[in-house]
Amino acid sequence: MSLTNAPARGPILLCLDKFRGSASAVQACRWLGEGIRRTAPELSVREAPVADGGEGTADAFLAAGFRAVPVRVSGPAGEPVTARLAVRGDRAVVELAEASGLHLLPEDRRAPLTASTRGTGELIETALDLGCRELVLAVGGSATTDGGAGLLRALGARVLDARGAELPPGGAALVDAETIDLTGLDPRLREIRLVLASDVDNPLLGPDGAAAVFAPQKGADPDQVALLEAGLRRFAGLMATRLGTDLSGRPGAGAAGGAGFASLVLGARREPGVDVLLSELGLDAALAGASLVVVGEGCLDAQSLRGKAPIGVADRARRAGVPVAAVAGRVEVPPAELAAHGITSVHSLADRAGSPEVAMAETRRLLQEVGAELAHWIVRRLP
Repeated sequence: MSLTNAPARGPILLCLDKFRGSASAVQACRWLGEGIRRTAPELSVREAPVADGGEGTADAFLAAGFRAVPVRVSGPAGEPVTARLAVRGDRAVVELAEASGLHLLPEDRRAPLTASTRGTGELIETALDLGCRELVLAVGGSATTDGGAGLLRALGARVLDARGAELPPGGAALVDAETIDLTGLDPRLREIRLVLASDVDNPLLGPDGAAAVFAPQKGADPDQVALLEAGLRRFAGLMATRLGTDLSGRPGAGAAGGAGFASLVLGARREPGVDVLLSELGLDAALAGASLVVVGEGCLDAQSLRGKAPIGVADRARRAGVPVAAVAGRVEVPPAELAAHGITSVHSLADRAGSPEVAMAETRRLLQEVGAELAHWIVRRLP
């Protein structure tokens, strides 16, 4: 390993995000920790799973001491699903993917034109019923491209066609929108602090917008992308007239198929998802005296460098002078680029296993092996 200048003693911080398809962030941290503890039980290890606003954000807050509140809500295709709020005191974390996530729909049942964020709005409503005054809306991993219309409608808004009838769910129906009525929005929304936690800064519309960039990932073909773009444009125009200001170009408005736009309509302040979580974890304080920080996720790639959780953690560790190791299912970033973020030791499970398929099938064993190697390195440095 090429790690240098680590304190001889101090906790090892395990700050891994999910390994999509093979391990949640909680599992990844646990399995890596198992390898360290079995090899060197005298070492202090702190598991602090992380997320950047997408899937797994609720799990990360639960691991940080929040409690889970299960809620029965509408899934992205209208079917009931059980989603969780993460709650502590008067604070709640609403993870959009819990209610409106793409993972809730089998690949052959994806519904890019009709999927709705209504269930996410129902989660927000439940948080209000619990007396929460600060809400973090963590967006990412959505099945939807409805501009957050479903979310707003669950909270009392109405989106009507030319005949005054409520539109059906989904982004495609927005092309027929004629009136947006916000007078029925839950008045408690005016009394809360709402944070949009997102690693995405895309606008709502255009070539970098919700439909063009993200709808194909949700099953939309080119004609459907064009229809969704037209619906979002119609929705945004009506909303601008209603509010007297156009929010569609704001950073993060295109997050989660436009759910970011809806949260901005409700007065949310956008913050990078990883910053919201790391502040909750007290990472800066935890870094004091740490011997090593380990970051990771399923694939370290170019997207990771744009505000994803592992890089956010690594940058803070670098500024604190703590060495950083990374472990990922696959590593697609040159070592020099990772080193610029303080990551000087990198472990690829796919390289270790011989193939991505084996790495996904044997993630636990491979993470335990990496943990053992890290433990040996720390022990060699002990006085």
